[in-house]
Amino acid sequence: MRAPPMAPIFRHPFMTERLHRLAVAICGAGHSGSTLLGLVLGSHSECFYAGEAKKTLFIGNLEKPRRKRVCKICGEGCPVWSRFTQPPEPDVYAQVARLTGAPVIVDSTKKVDWLRARAEELDAAGVPHKRIFLARDGRAVVNSRVRKYPDEDPRQVVDGWAAQIRETQAFLDERPDDWMLLRYETLATAPEASVREVCAFLGLSFEPEMLRYQTREHHPLGGNTGTQSVVARAGDVDDPAFATVPERSRDYYESLRGGFRLDTRWETELPDAVRELFDARAGDLNAPFRWDSSC
Repeated sequence: MRAPPMAPIFRHPFMTERLHRLAVAICGAGHSGSTLLGLVLGSHSECFYAGEAKKTLFIGNLEKPRRKRVCKICGEGCPVWSRFTQPPEPDVYAQVARLTGAPVIVDSTKKVDWLRARAEELDAAGVPHKRIFLARDGRAVVNSRVRKYPDEDPRQVVDGWAAQIRETQAFLDERPDDWMLLRYETLATAPEASVREVCAFLGLSFEPEMLRYQTREHHPLGGNTGTQSVVARAGDVDDPAFATVPERSRDYYESLRGGFRLDTRWETELPDAVRELFDARAGDLNAPFRWDSSC
């Protein structure tokens, strides 16, 4: 397997006692584009995208499925996660910063209890943390889950989305000055303007290479396999650990070669009965996030 032509893992030669100076949480519901945004941010020279950092709890635990406890690109031989130790000292983000040399760590875990616990650690250490609420039309999210988990009860899928959005909004309200809203649809259709806005919010300089995320080195835990497969193909990774597109989405993702494309498959795929169910149970909550691609 030839290593991708990507940015080096160790980028900061002068290490202080605690290199970590900022944590970034990508919040919201799953299936909203957080892997894409994470890869973009992880392509910045000062950032490392950890993927879903809560999965560090599974590293070394052979009782967990392999896809949940190893790098989705490298597998067990990952230059980052193969050196991660449990329990992390002094905390997850500080250890990842030490292993990667990146002072800014990006986490796309959606579980609010995990993010709240990490926030308490960061506050105790005096490290700032910011949150990006990556929002997507809930109908698209529900369609993605229905496609991936066809045996799930659509009512539970809809209610699960609504509960996650409400819990996320309550979490963000705890620190109203430390988060920003980003629409997935805006990121996909106006990527440079969106990424510039995010960089300004995080206090980072915009780097054009961020938009070419598929050419950079990434080591995510968890996350969207389809988006990760774009990175694996761009880097000629012959046998990515788990960045192999499932049959249900193969045609869509194999046509991608990087960059940004608005995914509107829900408009034709979402069954009418599920759409009506969503509108009845979560339409009001989704009103700020509705997207009409015809406009």
